[in-house]
Amino acid sequence: QVQLVESGGGLVLAGGSLRLSCAVSGRTFSSYAMGWFRQAPGKEREFVAAWSGGFTYYSDSVKGRFTISRDNAKNTVYLQMNSLKPEDTAVYYCAADPGLLLQGHYSDSEEYDYWGQGTQVTVSS
Repeated sequence: QVQLVESGGGLVLAGGSLRLSCAVSGRTFSSYAMGWFRQAPGKEREFVAAWSGGFTYYSDSVKGRFTISRDNAKNTVYLQMNSLKPEDTAVYYCAADPGLLLQGHYSDSEEYDYWGQGTQVTVSS
């Protein structure tokens, strides 16, 4: 069974930075597609960023501010978030899929088989 554990959330002022981490159990982590999603109160879960097949993908709302990276030796994926805005406030979820997710799929939450419990990010103005 694959387990994902997020950490690194918290309260930050607008313009500040946070780095989220997602530790993944599993022997084939390096082949997983990894994604970050978020869900704000009263809103649907939305795609933030993904890493699949050696490529990275971002939603338009975070492009240029957020960076997804991974350390296969540590079975960990990161989300570096800079220039944070109040509208970035949400619960952030890490997700994993054992396959390769391409265009039209990496941003679809239903494509991911495994999910973390989420970590709260609050950006105050």
